[in-house]
Amino acid sequence: MANGCGHPAALHTGEAPILASATVGARFWLLIEHSGPWAAYLDECRLPDKVRALIDRATALGVRPQLIRRTGRRNGSGGPLHVFAGSAVGAEPWLAEGRFDDPDDLDLDALVHGVVPESCILVSEPVFLVCTHAKRNACCARIGLPLARFLDEQLPGQVWETTHVGGDRYAANLVCLPHGLYYGSMSQAAAIAAANAYRHGEVVLDRFRGRAGIPEPSQAAEHFVRSHTGELSVGAVAVESSRSNGDTTVCIVVRNAPAGSSRFRVVVEPAVFAAPCGLACAEEISTYRLAELSLLTPALT
Repeated sequence: MANGCGHPAALHTGEAPILASATVGARFWLLIEHSGPWAAYLDECRLPDKVRALIDRATALGVRPQLIRRTGRRNGSGGPLHVFAGSAVGAEPWLAEGRFDDPDDLDLDALVHGVVPESCILVSEPVFLVCTHAKRNACCARIGLPLARFLDEQLPGQVWETTHVGGDRYAANLVCLPHGLYYGSMSQAAAIAAANAYRHGEVVLDRFRGRAGIPEPSQAAEHFVRSHTGELSVGAVAVESSRSNGDTTVCIVVRNAPAGSSRFRVVVEPAVFAAPCGLACAEEISTYRLAELSLLTPALT
């Protein structure tokens, strides 16, 4: 166990499978700038009453709240509350930025209906979140902080430290917004490759956890179609329908490519990866295996 880490080492190095592990519930996002300190859980953080009420309101509406801060900055800035609000739903996700003297003025009902809240302005550049939430899990700070500093140097103004994003066992975790793409087990080289690919509208399958907001079996099905076809465009692969039969999930996945569209029948099943490091790392890692992948229709131009 390095530095008190109880996770199998393979999870932090990219040797273990991490596909289909993105947070399922994050379809809408609310990022609130707050320099800290951050307690283990959001409801334990020292926050102004109206900010806490905003977080409670977001949670009740199914919006995922995150606290964010600039790398290396811990002093409160004062002034209006700085937020990003975003929708990761569908083929055209978006992220908008706003500043509010009164957090009650942020219209979260508009957000969950896919409408940019009043007084927020759409942002044209991606936002990258690196989990550095030490109070939640030491690995996120030990591995995440150096990664956040590195990415901030490479992509100034686009990188934020953030609270728990889910899956601390996969630290360092990187989230690409507005699409909600999750990456884990990030090295500096892997992270900058993923970030640059996203800035050009693509994913990198290496260390790709999946897209947040969709069921894990669907994330797995999309991953296997991308791997099979080599399709890396962010919006080109999506699950059209799925049905479960016990532990097995059958998905119909659509790939939209310049040469035409095609549909695949993809069957995925839960699987277990046993970390190859002896009894000290006896934890079994849940993942998915591909049981079947077949082309239903040829490319249609």
